[in-house]
Amino acid sequence: MALLEVRDLSVVFARRGEPPVTAVDGISFDVEPGRTVGLVGESGCGKSVTSLAIMGLLPPRGAEVTGSVTFDGTDLLGLSRREFDERRGRDLGMVFQDPLTSLNPVVAVGLQVAEVIERHRGLSRKKAMTEAADLLRRVGIPDPDRRLREYPHQLSGGMRQRALIAMALACRPRLLIADEPTTALDVTIQAQILNLLTELVAETGTALIMITHDLGVVAGLCDEVNVLYAGRVVERAARHELFARPRHPYTAGLLASIPRLDSGRGTRLTPIKGSISDNIPWDAGCAFCPRCPNALEVCQQQTPEVSVDVGSRLLRCHNPVRHSNDGGM
Repeated sequence: MALLEVRDLSVVFARRGEPPVTAVDGISFDVEPGRTVGLVGESGCGKSVTSLAIMGLLPPRGAEVTGSVTFDGTDLLGLSRREFDERRGRDLGMVFQDPLTSLNPVVAVGLQVAEVIERHRGLSRKKAMTEAADLLRRVGIPDPDRRLREYPHQLSGGMRQRALIAMALACRPRLLIADEPTTALDVTIQAQILNLLTELVAETGTALIMITHDLGVVAGLCDEVNVLYAGRVVERAARHELFARPRHPYTAGLLASIPRLDSGRGTRLTPIKGSISDNIPWDAGCAFCPRCPNALEVCQQQTPEVSVDVGSRLLRCHNPVRHSNDGGM
């Protein structure tokens, strides 16, 4: 059974005097306990907006959210603000992209972790601080008793990210969303953070949504991958199947643009031409058509339907990448 079910989630931003902008356009996916689901794509594809909509963190004015987000049988979008505040932090946790801007610069790290525990678990300040020290120790921060009294600017980037993870785990949430948690970190610290998240999912059975543009992160962490383009899921597959047989030209382009150690000297990268802004509306055709090497005339005139293969593999494309061992889609 899925812990989180997202169905036809759409987010439209509107400003007075300007045309509305659809950032998320009918996204659907499930997340099961103990599983890691990836949302992958270039900046601007709708990954972070999807996570903010799930967490109820979009502004009430100027953002229209439709569809359903069902967590353990409860539609989160139907909750009042007070009811959502009770869920957020207790059942739903989130690790934001930039720890330096996510942490309060004038409040000690220990107090920021402890206040989550006080708010949702009802512990006293003294017991909450003890619990906060244990959490910092659990996420690998050395000398946690001293770090409790320090401010965010006194910690390294890796320790700040670990402190954010400790805050997200303070109430033992059943669903954790990590929004590009390794973007600003060096490669060594990235590996440590990813190992930490992997261990937490395995130990606690927490459902994890990993939002990233780094396919290396996806390869080492995710069980299932959703590839997003212009607000829609264009391909969904299990991790190994996606990397072995990418079907959507966008997915194939993302994989082809990654540097490879086995490439010969002087081998040029193969970037996807154009930018995320070079698209057409989904209701008129395929949004990826202007950048697609496989584009046909129909791609400019007709919206591609979603096709589902055996299992949960999904594809939205008129002319997918062909492989020699293709049997179905």
